[in-house]
Amino acid sequence: MQIDVERQGAVTILRPRGPLVQKDADALRQKGLDAIGGALGRVVIDAAQVAYLDSSGIEALLDLADELANAGQVLKLCGVNETVREVFEVTETDSQFEHFEDVPAAVRSFL
Repeated sequence: MQIDVERQGAVTILRPRGPLVQKDADALRQKGLDAIGGALGRVVIDAAQVAYLDSSGIEALLDLADELANAGQVLKLCGVNETVREVFEVTETDSQFEHFEDVPAAVRSFL
């Protein structure tokens, strides 16, 4: 999995590309933790290129959401496809994140 990192003003956008599964979950978790520290909790994960995720992927996202919650922030996801959204709903984890249609909407939510 490739994870691109982009800054838009004070917001860091992480763009994982590929399935978010066990072998890649730690890499996303670490990049997310680095982004949280460098962006004062203003982090967006653009999941448009994530076709599916497994329990390790969910756990990595929940770990980042918990870290942000400790800082008074919420993990913002955008571009989530129907398959990934259904996984969140089935596992009852969808309420742990703020969902947006695209990156501009998620970035604007910090204003």
